[in-house]
Amino acid sequence: MNKITGRMLHLLVVSVLFAALAMLTACAGQPTPPVAKVEPKVDTIFGKEMIDNYAWLRDRENADVIAYLTAENEFAEKVMGHTVEMQTALYDEMVARIKETDLSVPVRDGDYYYYTRDEQGKEYKIYCRKKGENGPEEILLDLNKVAEGHDYMLLGAYEVSPNQQILAYGYDTAGNEEYTIRFKNLNDGSLYDDVIESTNGDVVWANDNKTVFYTTEDETYRPDKVWRHTLGSTGEDALVYHETDAAFYLGVSRTRSDRYILIGIGSNTTSEYWYLDADKPMAQFQVIEPRTHMVEYWVDHHDKNFYITTNADDALNFKLVQAPVTKPGKKNWVDVIPHRPEVKLDGVDMFADYMAIYERRSGLQTVSIRTMSTGDTEPVVFNEPVYSVEPGSTPEFNSTKLRLDYTSLITPRTIYDYDMKARTLEMLKQTEVLGGYDPGELTQERIFAPARDGADIPISLVYKTSTFNKDGSSPLYLYGYGAYGINMDPYFSSSRLSLLSRGFVFAIPHIRGGGEMGRQWYEDGKLLHKKNTFTDFIDCADYLVSQGYTTHDKMVISGGSAGGLTVGAVVNMRPDLAKVVVADVPFVDIINTMRDETIPLTVIEWEEWGNPNEEEYFNYMYSYSPYDQVEAKTYPDMLITAGLNDPRVAYWEPAKWAAKLRATKTDQNTLLLKTVMEGGHFGTSGRYSRLKERAFEYAFIFDKLGVKM
Repeated sequence: MNKITGRMLHLLVVSVLFAALAMLTACAGQPTPPVAKVEPKVDTIFGKEMIDNYAWLRDRENADVIAYLTAENEFAEKVMGHTVEMQTALYDEMVARIKETDLSVPVRDGDYYYYTRDEQGKEYKIYCRKKGENGPEEILLDLNKVAEGHDYMLLGAYEVSPNQQILAYGYDTAGNEEYTIRFKNLNDGSLYDDVIESTNGDVVWANDNKTVFYTTEDETYRPDKVWRHTLGSTGEDALVYHETDAAFYLGVSRTRSDRYILIGIGSNTTSEYWYLDADKPMAQFQVIEPRTHMVEYWVDHHDKNFYITTNADDALNFKLVQAPVTKPGKKNWVDVIPHRPEVKLDGVDMFADYMAIYERRSGLQTVSIRTMSTGDTEPVVFNEPVYSVEPGSTPEFNSTKLRLDYTSLITPRTIYDYDMKARTLEMLKQTEVLGGYDPGELTQERIFAPARDGADIPISLVYKTSTFNKDGSSPLYLYGYGAYGINMDPYFSSSRLSLLSRGFVFAIPHIRGGGEMGRQWYEDGKLLHKKNTFTDFIDCADYLVSQGYTTHDKMVISGGSAGGLTVGAVVNMRPDLAKVVVADVPFVDIINTMRDETIPLTVIEWEEWGNPNEEEYFNYMYSYSPYDQVEAKTYPDMLITAGLNDPRVAYWEPAKWAAKLRATKTDQNTLLLKTVMEGGHFGTSGRYSRLKERAFEYAFIFDKLGVKM
């Protein structure tokens, strides 16, 4: 039996007092917040006593856990009951902006043009193709029909066989990112008897049109095995690779040339690739270059060479090398694009006659095209000062056109084809925003905020020109992430117009821990430098206030997952920073999670956050852990979300955090915990249900800031 310490007794008394306060609140006619029971679990780590009163919430089989989450959901609905009309109005205006029945831009692959359709009132896409541009439509997969009988539906793999006669697709009906793979005969529409359960979602065809490779996960949701399946076979599938190191995960893919199948293996700092001739699926995979700690690389293929993007040889911002397929090891690597300290190489796409090169210069994405026969390189020019551009779908290796997916804070998603031979850019489609949207009414900016250590932090922001005055009168929504080297590039959102039309400024601080300003930007915001992420966020918020964009009592701060860790740490450090906090599936119980190797991704994540089983990392991580640093003080109004089946950030992290905040904070500000009971890390799966979630969030914000509809 655990010893009762003075601190534990104090916490029990606080819990009793809080319960009494809840009873008084109920008597006053206000909704009563749930009170999570206190069951102290005590650990001593490096001499520090750690008391976790809510560890019991980890047991999802415990009826009390589900009852508590349900009570929190009911409380949230009651508290927000007076905003139901506002939520409905916001939802209706968001739906009114989207073209509910629409087509994607067709993608050519051989004789066929592949595309998706959205239909009014339907949650999910319909996947189609035509033979030739004007052929009759074939419906390959209606995800709405697959979703019948399920509250959740997420499509994973969607891969047509090389002869374009069989579709392999994977779907998740729980939100836990475990996919069932099925096969469909595209000639007669029938389903094969083959069913592969509990996969990670990856499916790759060999060139024989009957062999597929797929991946599965271990008990911690780490993708660790690659299997070979022969269509029609009733025997056991062959295990072709098993990654036993718990710090590494894997995936399977094809080179753009369709010549090779690749197994990519990686941790957060190290990678390794194995390759197989796609014409010889029964052969053995061969390693390209054995893993070396802290060396990363990615592989594509052209002619007789592999083209490899790597940080080997101290190429911090990556370089491109080539090596012969017959001898692909590092000793044969020859530089093609050398390392440049001022430019980060994000990657390349190989085509028969061209190479598309994706880079970052001063945080801005660029695309260039190199002619393979001459080496001549030309940039693709875009006219906006702030934008995002990503490679779209261009499956044909012999194509002379590169599909690009473009957006900015004021430009809706736009699909371009860039003619690599003629050097011309053709707009194929721009997502239509209904209701008279005029990008000329908005202003987008890119400014730099000084961090406390002298770094300049880029901030992308947008606002409605006619309603903005640089006098602090505008509410501001600050959305941050700052982890894994992931780039939070500016993007358009039609639902965001519900903020901008009501005078909000929307801002994305490109804080350290992300990769927008190069690899060093990431390195400076991880492990024992992680606090730079949080202080950058705070410094950006303070700078926006100092420059008249808003005031602290008109500010909303928001982040999801690792971004939820950011806002969770920030709200402990500076609870006065913002009036409202929105934390989506926040990673906030960092010490307990990173000490438990049975939790999905824990060992892999040690290279991102540190291993708290080591004293130096424990002390540093504990000093900012949002759950552990909750104190008896005033916190802002807070909306916290969770997904019951989330395999990335377990539901109990936001649930425990909310429970501890309720029992500890000294204010009467609103705290809501909203758990999606049939969803995972990304909330609900349907397009309409997602808009309802967004309308709920915006109604919460408007209510707390006093924003009128």
